[in-house]
Amino acid sequence: MTSPVVEPVEIFLASRNAKKLREMERILAEHLPDAKVVGLDDVTPYDEPVEDEPTFEGNALLKARAGFAATGLPSVADDSGLCVDALNGMPGVLSARWSGPPKDDARNNRLLLDQLADVPDERRGAHFVCAVAFVHAGGELVVHGRMDGTVVREVRGTGGFGYDVLFVADDRPGVTTAELSVEDKDAVSHRGKALRELAPLLAQQLGSAG
Repeated sequence: MTSPVVEPVEIFLASRNAKKLREMERILAEHLPDAKVVGLDDVTPYDEPVEDEPTFEGNALLKARAGFAATGLPSVADDSGLCVDALNGMPGVLSARWSGPPKDDARNNRLLLDQLADVPDERRGAHFVCAVAFVHAGGELVVHGRMDGTVVREVRGTGGFGYDVLFVADDRPGVTTAELSVEDKDAVSHRGKALRELAPLLAQQLGSAG
């Protein structure tokens, strides 16, 4: 008996970040091995919403809803950021544009280092937060992830993106998240935790819709 041909499940991720796209594909693979993740550069351009919500969840939903409306594909979007204790939880939802437009990781990192220059090591605690929204024909859901750690005093590492070069996770002491292997970062990162929670739910939803 011939086995049926399994068509890949196409999922839209509202991002142009190639590392995020591959990260999501890796983490979803356990539950959706045939998933193909496509990003903003793979679909017909549409008017992307301004991320003006005051919460990570609000911004993630905003982007996922717009993606689903524009593409018709099951759509995922995340909003994440670094919350620094000594800055009262900032930059938070403003993380990507902390130093003003246009978005620039190196400039953001320099500004953060300047703002924390006089803060002693024991008060440099911080955590990354991630909200991931999933929107499809059957409804919406949001999951969250968190990674606790500290902000170091100099840029280290070449992996990851954003503030990874300045952040040491409590679960991986001694190295920044930009110095971790892909597998290690997936295991402890805020986005990795959220996507691992989302993956079985997404597989269940798409499986029941198929």
